[in-house]
Amino acid sequence: MPWEAKNMRQDIGDPERLVLHGSFTSSSSYKPMLFLALARLPFSFRTVNLKKGVQREAAHLSLNRYAQVPVLEHRGLVIVQSNVILDYLSRATGHFQPADEQDRWTAREWLSWEADAITNVAKVRHYSRFREVDPAVMAYFRPLAEAAIGFVDGALEGRDWLVGDAPSIADIGCWGRMVFMAEGGLEIARWPRVEAWSHRLAALPGFALPYDLIPKKDTEIAP
Repeated sequence: MPWEAKNMRQDIGDPERLVLHGSFTSSSSYKPMLFLALARLPFSFRTVNLKKGVQREAAHLSLNRYAQVPVLEHRGLVIVQSNVILDYLSRATGHFQPADEQDRWTAREWLSWEADAITNVAKVRHYSRFREVDPAVMAYFRPLAEAAIGFVDGALEGRDWLVGDAPSIADIGCWGRMVFMAEGGLEIARWPRVEAWSHRLAALPGFALPYDLIPKKDTEIAP
């Protein structure tokens, strides 16, 4: 029986229920949120107010030593780092995991690369919206962000998805960070293949943009 069919009626406190801790403004939180929305899985969302410093309080640090979001609790496990969470979710639920073993490793490879390269898009967005920095800092990170987006644009030449013939955690992980590029002044129209890819993602059932998807308060989410 599929995982979700066995768990449609999970009670709060059930170790089988997925519990995601995250923040409304966090691209890292959006990635697992998007996975769960696209997979149509029930879960509990617990908000972590980064502006108020909740991530540095003892209760949160007991879950995430790095004082960050997101955090996933499931089956007695506590899992942190957004791309590790995506990998776990794909393995635990079977969703967005390529059928071919090489493709599964390639999808994980994309997640590792994303954490190194596309994270520069998040930095540009952060320094544009939340924190004023010396122009030299932005001059350093913006070309790195543009290069990362350009690399994804090139990888999409002649294909709909980053790995295989269907959306995978590679697409969710990379887009989940890039979705905020406009807030950093990075216009998606400059990269036509990325723009077309974003439309394909947006057409998937359950898709929503971050501010429409991530709750601002603790919420129980049904499929």
